[in-house]
Amino acid sequence: MYAVIEDSGRQFRVNEGDVIDVDLRDIADDQKEIQFERVLLVSAEGDVKIGTPLVEGASVVGEVVDPEAKGEKIHTYYWRRRKGSQKKTGHRQRYVRVRIAKIQA
Repeated sequence: MYAVIEDSGRQFRVNEGDVIDVDLRDIADDQKEIQFERVLLVSAEGDVKIGTPLVEGASVVGEVVDPEAKGEKIHTYYWRRRKGSQKKTGHRQRYVRVRIAKIQA
């Protein structure tokens, strides 16, 4: 069984037990679950339900693994030729790491 969910403008194809990184959001320290209500497609044993645009009554439940995970560091390098001007910057995006616990269709 798998589902296609949409969160923060991005789509994810998820199975039960998958670990995904979703955009950082304000969650309480004691919050252990995240409910994804925007389910676009659900497939179970060859039976496919496609939403228009969402599948009614479907949801995906995920348990929070890491409330503030960091992605890999991205370096950007800016320079102007023959000017002696250069700048190197880095960025690490923060995510919420979620394990998909249950797909309800």
